[in-house]
Amino acid sequence: MFQQFNISRTGFGAYQKMMFNITNNIANAQTTGYKQTRVELATLFPVVLQQAEALYAEDEVVNPYSKKKRGIELGTGVQIEAITRDFSQGSIQVTNNELDLAIQGHGFFQFRTPDGRIQYGRSGNLIKDAQGRVMNPNGYAIEPPILIPPDTQNITIDLEGRVFANIDQDNIPREIGQILVARFPNPGGLVSIGRNMYEPSADSGEPMIDTPGRGAVGEVVQFAKESSNVDIIREMMEMVMTQKGLELLGKAMGAGEAMLKAGMGVVGN
Repeated sequence: MFQQFNISRTGFGAYQKMMFNITNNIANAQTTGYKQTRVELATLFPVVLQQAEALYAEDEVVNPYSKKKRGIELGTGVQIEAITRDFSQGSIQVTNNELDLAIQGHGFFQFRTPDGRIQYGRSGNLIKDAQGRVMNPNGYAIEPPILIPPDTQNITIDLEGRVFANIDQDNIPREIGQILVARFPNPGGLVSIGRNMYEPSADSGEPMIDTPGRGAVGEVVQFAKESSNVDIIREMMEMVMTQKGLELLGKAMGAGEAMLKAGMGVVGN
């Protein structure tokens, strides 16, 4: 009887974390470059009430197609096996900012942190500081570094990531930098560290750096940013299903309590 409460407890824990995940996806539906996550569930090791038994050898000879007796197992609950991230392309939103960039296809922008580490992200809403250094809103400089000269009138970035600047009254743009894109053998293995940034792990593999639009990496699109790939309709449906699951688990726990009380009454009599 107490096993029923334990199964409900595992379900409550798993469904609660599923609701946390759904809420986080919805909260980041407008976050530039955000990639939605999904909770993967798995059953716990079952309790075997009866092992499978084969028929007698003589019966198999007479009727080799007869069904064998199956074992009897009872599940013991559910657990979270993993939380996976969907790196599918988000929609490209056109902007008026010349430093807004989006990757159309696979790949990640590279950013150098103040302590010298390289981090990766899909969010290309870039800015420049007082010295003209191009960086993300977190203050991490894009890698390789790009320095916009003083008196720059406008910036042009082509699909291959080459950065051109019209300086002062010069009508001929000068190439001032190159944006490179990193790709990973298994992007799903990247570790999310917040602020739309990721770090590689043993599961993701080492980054491979390439020019945008070449090989297996996407092109860089200027005056654009990649929207979140969260599917609001699907998240709402998942929320309703999770809520109903929690309600049913509560009813199952209540039914188990009633059965326990009835059993204790029978024993008492």
